[in-house]
Amino acid sequence: MALRKELLKSIWYAFTALDVEKSGKVSKSQLKLMLSPLPSTLVTQVLSHNLYTVLHIPHDPVALEEHFRDDDDGPVSSQGYMPYLNKYILDKVEEGAFVKEHFDELCWTLTAKKNYRADSNGNSMLSNQDAFRLWCLFNFLSEDKYPLIMVPDEVEYLLKKVLSSMSLEVGLGELEELLAQEAQAAQTTGGLSVWQFLELFNSGRCLRGVGRDTLSMAIHEVYQELIQDVLKQGYLWKRGHLRRNWAERWFQLQPSCLCYFGSEECKEKRGSIPLDAHCCVEVLPDREGKRCMFCVKTASRTYEMSASDTRQRQEWTAAIQTAIRLQAEGKTSLHKDLKQKRREQREQRERRRAAKEEELLRLQQLQEEKERKLQELELLQEAQRQAERLLQEEEERRRSQHRELQQALEDQLREAEQARASMQAEMELKKEEAARQRQRIKELEEMQQRLQEALQLEVKARRDEEAVRLAQTRLLEEEEEKLKQLMQLKEEQERYIERAQQEKQELQQEMALQSRSLQRAQQQLEEVRQNRQRADEDVEAAQRKLRQASTNVKHWNVQMNRLMHPIEPGDKRPVTSSSFTGFQPPLLARRDSSLKRLTRWGSQRNRTPSPNSSEQKSLNGGDETPVLASNCQEDHLDPPPEN
Repeated sequence: MALRKELLKSIWYAFTALDVEKSGKVSKSQLKLMLSPLPSTLVTQVLSHNLYTVLHIPHDPVALEEHFRDDDDGPVSSQGYMPYLNKYILDKVEEGAFVKEHFDELCWTLTAKKNYRADSNGNSMLSNQDAFRLWCLFNFLSEDKYPLIMVPDEVEYLLKKVLSSMSLEVGLGELEELLAQEAQAAQTTGGLSVWQFLELFNSGRCLRGVGRDTLSMAIHEVYQELIQDVLKQGYLWKRGHLRRNWAERWFQLQPSCLCYFGSEECKEKRGSIPLDAHCCVEVLPDREGKRCMFCVKTASRTYEMSASDTRQRQEWTAAIQTAIRLQAEGKTSLHKDLKQKRREQREQRERRRAAKEEELLRLQQLQEEKERKLQELELLQEAQRQAERLLQEEEERRRSQHRELQQALEDQLREAEQARASMQAEMELKKEEAARQRQRIKELEEMQQRLQEALQLEVKARRDEEAVRLAQTRLLEEEEEKLKQLMQLKEEQERYIERAQQEKQELQQEMALQSRSLQRAQQQLEEVRQNRQRADEDVEAAQRKLRQASTNVKHWNVQMNRLMHPIEPGDKRPVTSSSFTGFQPPLLARRDSSLKRLTRWGSQRNRTPSPNSSEQKSLNGGDETPVLASNCQEDHLDPPPEN
């Protein structure tokens, strides 16, 4: 992949050189001429070699025709030529099967004829060979983007390399100013093109009066180091393997081998030392008149060498160790690795710069956002202050209303407390009245018990009179009539007694109702405390209920007072004609006289029992009952008022 990128850079220059109209398209006749096999020298004829010949791959004369069969008349663009280039040329290229320098010379010849213009008066600092080497160095260090440019960092790196080869030093500020002037003259900021780069050397602005030969030697040295991967070169003494004599040789160190020649022209190669990860270099002590000795140990043999001084020995040993390290890491070129590292560092700097710019932009946006939020905060604070003023006014108004309402509720509470106290006093009175009523009812029950006992005595007396009544046949019918009337009166009296019991139960229920009313009044009093707005209505309802209960109690007091008159045993109350219409008091007087006669007559009959005596007794036994019932009837004549 790396080899293909390097080849594409050179081919791009050759293709753009054939693009006369600068439209990105080349006619097929020019491509045929470029690809046709015309053997000649590399320097004198522009189209003497083709890509097939230089890359040492089989030539296919009809491949281009077959590839562009549908477009015979039109031009071929770089995009349309790329599939053919990849399929028929680059895919068949094998690394090590061709000389990369010859390929670069072909492409340089095509592009230099159109784009490179040296000074015709001979004032240019660069020869054609030096320009070619700088062009190769430019392609090696340029970015993998088209059109090809060299970034300022790589330009600075290459300039420092060339100047250091000439033992010149230049300041960083001076280089930056020079590069800025070149970029301003070219109206570009991304970097320099190869023609601007060559013009920089031809102008001599960065050379400080160095001669043309010195510059050429420096460019050649840098070219060997970067393009041909020569890590170090120079003279060393080498000891022979068979004759064990010492001979001076010109050594060139590359990552894969250490080659040595008879002279520095490198025309006569005497041998090479292959380097791999298992090789090592060691410093040897001085002996046999040789000093600054060191050796390179490989898997097959050991090579002994001697440098001119200690500094040279140290540089050679360090360079050989670097080559061995590259072999151990599986890398073929030191400067490709360094170029990749510099590119990664630039990308990292670019990323950091972009991140910094993004961070500055973000900070600026945050600052703007902060200012906007501060303005919004000021508006919100102003609105908050206005809201606080309105809230304070509302709070004052609410507090005044609350104080007025609290005062009104306190007044209502005092009135409710007073009403509660009066209600409690009334309830105490009602409780005392109810206690007195219960005591009176108890007395009435005891009186009723005594009346029953008296009734039993009366019944016994009447049983005695039954024997006498057997003789009164004539009076019997009248007595029977009277008994019927008495029975009716008894039934009425029982009904009156039942009604009195019902009224008593109603009175008890009314007392329970009053007790519940008292509880409700207490609950209403609690509700008055909780809901002061409804206090007046609850108090008025409680007062109405109390007045009604008081009226009912007064009524029942009157009724109870009527029942409170004691009835002594043997007392007889006169019965008015309005109560018992069929009852005649003179009959009782006649009855008393007849009783005396019957007594005398009964003694003569030797007390013969009458079969109707039991029935007569039962009939006469209820004579007093109507009298008691009549009393109850008189007490209950007036009905209680309705609630």
